[in-house]
Amino acid sequence: MQHIYKKGTNNEKPVLLLLHGTGGNEHDLISLADILDPEASILSVRGNVLENGMPRFFKRLAEGVFDEEDLIFRTNKLNGFLDEAAAKYKFDRQNIVAIGYSNGANIAASLLFHFNDALKGAILHHPMVPRRGITLPDLTGIQVFIAAGTNDPICPQRESVELQQMLEDASASVGVQWVNTGHQLTMTEVEAAKQWYQQVY
Repeated sequence: MQHIYKKGTNNEKPVLLLLHGTGGNEHDLISLADILDPEASILSVRGNVLENGMPRFFKRLAEGVFDEEDLIFRTNKLNGFLDEAAAKYKFDRQNIVAIGYSNGANIAASLLFHFNDALKGAILHHPMVPRRGITLPDLTGIQVFIAAGTNDPICPQRESVELQQMLEDASASVGVQWVNTGHQLTMTEVEAAKQWYQQVY
């Protein structure tokens, strides 16, 4: 997978896995990671599915309707890539915190839905429920932060509420920040994510 790896100055800090939204790339969220934790290493990945020329992390059938088969396939591929990256760049595979926006938040949530050891934690900006009707792994000790817009036309409020419930039912610890906006990523939620991150890590 096309990516950028930037080694941080503090090896104790989590490696921040950056996952962009539809049409984004591996450069999009680097400034966000610098705000969150300037000492942390960064692994920023580009989605390798194209939708009308726009990079994504998995296919969808329509707006808000995921191609579940492709989602599972891509989630497994991303998990395998994290194994390879940890070996190549010599960082702790058990110390990865994902920061995802929109489509990137959905693939990060999918990692949590399918593996109990893929991520140490995740910051999900405007996520949706990746899959329904499955039993999640035991997520005890996993820390998740959800930031969502009350007027988001792409990711309805109920999606984030349901996602929080499903993660908590799997024993994850979940913090939520509601912003009175639509689907855009705002500084308000970035600051809230930073505050949460500093408390947890």
